Amino acid sequence: MLKRSEFVGTAAGAALAVPALAQAAAAQLDPIPENNPDITVSRPTLDRDGFALPAYAAQPKNATAATPGVVVVLHIWGVDEQIRDTVRRFAKAGFAAIAPDLFARSHPPSGDGATDYTVFAPLAKALKQPEVDGDLRAAALWLKAAHPQSKIGVTGFCMGGAIALRQAIDNADVFSADAPWYGKVEGLDPAQIKIPLCGSYGGKDTGIPADGVHAFFNALSVPHEVVVYPQAGHAFFDHTRSSWVQSASEDAWNRVTAFFAKYLKSS
Repeated sequence: MLKRSEFVGTAAGAALAVPALAQAAAAQLDPIPENNPDITVSRPTLDRDGFALPAYAAQPKNATAATPGVVVVLHIWGVDEQIRDTVRRFAKAGFAAIAPDLFARSHPPSGDGATDYTVFAPLAKALKQPEVDGDLRAAALWLKAAHPQSKIGVTGFCMGGAIALRQAIDNADVFSADAPWYGKVEGLDPAQIKIPLCGSYGGKDTGIPADGVHAFFNALSVPHEVVVYPQAGHAFFDHTRSSWVQSASEDAWNRVTAFFAKYLKSS
């Protein structure tokens, strides 16, 4: 049985309704190819104080000014196939999405098929919080410029999950909802979180104790939900690696897309 903390103001165990926008995403976890007829893929660059920051983006073919957006934060492997596929999955589900390459200033190797994370550890250590905040803000504003009536969410995985959580404090004026996946909560004050959160964690993740995760989410004053999946460990959503857990991935994907559909719906 899942251990769950429900949205503030709802009864424990209450189901989260899936808005129409997210219904197409339900139980849809097959990889989305770049030539999928329902989406458009692009590789924009973001002007960051004279540096051309590369990014990977996708949107529905029928996108409008009000299409909601999601900024996807990379994991330790960079903007690899899992991150690119996640961007495309969001587009297929009705969101415009973009993943800026936060490692680009360090000239990273490809993370596709990589198995040695230590190659990427120095790139992660080189990240500077103000610069990262600025990169993600630029990505959000790029989405907003293309879809001026939209609201923008942020999500991230592992290292990117922790970075995404930070955006609920540092960039709460540009993001309307936040969905971290197995991102560490240490060092963050729940009282400073300013936007709704939807967390997805693995019960077998020894690096992020479940008790600490629940304590953090239970201390929030914003609408929130967290699920710790007992059958899953760290990086359970990464379908390109052995850590993938199908049952947890499917449930978490359905929850996150429903969450974004709820909080990013144009008023």
